[in-house]
Amino acid sequence: MLKSLRLLKPDSAMGPVSGIIGFRVFEKGAPLRFTVEEIPLGDRRLRAFGEVPWRLHRGDPFWTPPLRGELLGSRLLGLTGLLSPNHPYHRHAEVTHFLARAGKRPLGRVAAAINYRFNEHHKTNTGFFGFFEAIDDFRVAKELLDRAREWLLARGMEAMRGPGGYSTATHEPHQGVLISGFDTPPTVELTHNPPYYTELLERYGLRKAKDYYAYIIPTEGVPNDGGLSALAARVRARRGIETRPVEMDRLRAEVGLIVEVYNQAWAANWGFLPLTEKEADAMAETLALVSDPELVRFAYLRGELAGVIGAIPDPNVALRPRWRPVLDTDIARALRLFITRRRIRRLRVMFFGIRPQFRKLGVDVVLYHEVTELARARGYREGEASMLLEDNHLILRASAAMGGRRYKTWRIYEMPLV
Repeated sequence: MLKSLRLLKPDSAMGPVSGIIGFRVFEKGAPLRFTVEEIPLGDRRLRAFGEVPWRLHRGDPFWTPPLRGELLGSRLLGLTGLLSPNHPYHRHAEVTHFLARAGKRPLGRVAAAINYRFNEHHKTNTGFFGFFEAIDDFRVAKELLDRAREWLLARGMEAMRGPGGYSTATHEPHQGVLISGFDTPPTVELTHNPPYYTELLERYGLRKAKDYYAYIIPTEGVPNDGGLSALAARVRARRGIETRPVEMDRLRAEVGLIVEVYNQAWAANWGFLPLTEKEADAMAETLALVSDPELVRFAYLRGELAGVIGAIPDPNVALRPRWRPVLDTDIARALRLFITRRRIRRLRVMFFGIRPQFRKLGVDVVLYHEVTELARARGYREGEASMLLEDNHLILRASAAMGGRRYKTWRIYEMPLV
């Protein structure tokens, strides 16, 4: 990793050529050139783009990436990578990518994206930056963010928000910059980064748009569990609330019910975007691989679907890097997950929602308490509720009442472009 870099000026002898702009920096007194190159969707260089965090975070005991195939695609694993042109995301978006490197050494990366479906839904002209990674040097981060900003400006965007994957719609994975909770690994689809990322982004002029929280909730040792056991029993009896687990033999239809609840329950939340059919298909594939069916539960009130909660064993427990090439291939990591998935003792609550007409009737209490009790009985030691909006006070209070404590915070940033 470069230390004490000093930017001189653009090196006209190096660019611009094919979207590549060159710069000179100093590493311990010796001049070193680095380039920032634009990589369009479908370009083979996206493989190098995908490898950047593996190089920058090497040896970090907590950093846990997704499978490479989730980004680049894998025929063997049946994955359509998010960075590949045939991913459904690109039907409603325009994207590009920027990679900074000195020779073959990666220094950072960023993507710029316009999610047209998001802008149409919110009646806005917001562009996004994502997949942000950089060494601890502002000059490298600035050049990457400048390129993303210029690309978005050229396409009429009025604000830049991020980081996310490509964008920051509520259901998209890998959102935000971790600003607290660096001493524990992330659960599936959540980010981990060094503390200096916050300084780089804020020095650039980005400002907080929204924070997300994670609560860790033990399944044992919660004193009186806030009286929720008695409350849940009373509410269930008085309201006639019935619950059931997901039926795995008709999973796609069940996911349709989850999407129905999600698109109603989250509609007023910051950053909301309705789930599409293709995204529902992807959810079904994920649940089929890693779910414990008893922990994905529907609630009904007078026979009508009222809410849903879904907790899954955390795949990241098995996917954490071993920092050995053979053991860190997608095949090796996926095999570890397949072998150990029934022995994972850590859960992540992936979704939890109550349809608006059934709120304040105790349905949330019944579902939350029931899943906690089932998790305890099935040998899980703890669960994580995330990503919880900082102003979603109802769910934050419920998490605390179950004995949870806030242990991680992620931040989404934004800045005007005009």
